[in-house]
Amino acid sequence: MGTILCQGLLRAGWAPEDIVMAARREDGARRAHELTGVTTVLDPAGAAQERQVVVIAVKPADIHDLLGQIRGKVLPGQTVLSLAAGVPVAMLEGALGNVAVVRAMPNTPAAVDQAMTAYCGGRLADDAALKLAAEVLAAVGETMLLDEDLLDAVTAVSGTGPAYVYLLAESLIEAAIREGLPHHAAAKLVEQTLKGAGMLLAEEHRTPFELRAQVTSPGGTTAAAMHVLMEGSFRALIEDAVRAAAQRSRELGSQAVAREVQE
Repeated sequence: MGTILCQGLLRAGWAPEDIVMAARREDGARRAHELTGVTTVLDPAGAAQERQVVVIAVKPADIHDLLGQIRGKVLPGQTVLSLAAGVPVAMLEGALGNVAVVRAMPNTPAAVDQAMTAYCGGRLADDAALKLAAEVLAAVGETMLLDEDLLDAVTAVSGTGPAYVYLLAESLIEAAIREGLPHHAAAKLVEQTLKGAGMLLAEEHRTPFELRAQVTSPGGTTAAAMHVLMEGSFRALIEDAVRAAAQRSRELGSQAVAREVQE
């Protein structure tokens, strides 16, 4: 996600010399530089020095080690923007001290500037810090300011959400092939259908229920398909999946906090 965000900032007009990235390994640093042209180092503390915004884009399991490297190096006046799933603002503030912290949950459509990112601010994140973080995040899509206690749910809906869509696409393509369509036709039909339906949902001032009703004629083909999905507990499966993802987000945050406290 760090590289994706960097690429989005460059598309939005940021100059490569305005950004420094840090990677954990030589091969990762080399690849990030090849993809972006941005200076990429193996020293997170050095990369963060004198930067207005310090973006933390690591997995929750790696947050403890990273905080150990930058603790005392990120200074008041800088804004830390964390993309680490589940990791609470309070833990970051406790580790970094008197620094403005903003926590955010983007998703992978950031790669095509269509991200949906929710974010929240810590106790030291004033309007200026929140605005700065939002400007960075807006380079790759839409943003939404929410309370922190909602971010685990955000992770389960929009953060994990692309995977739900891709699984649906996989299933539709496989079903289309079983109905006799060649793979290239099945893939194109599914991809464009999902794209078009998504755009219609985003741009029309109608609810998903209304849009579904519009295409579901009584006794028709869509009604037959909806009957199978409803009988198969489609809604309940989605609810269970979102609940499981939200719970895992909370668990990851708790594990990260527990490790920090132990140290």
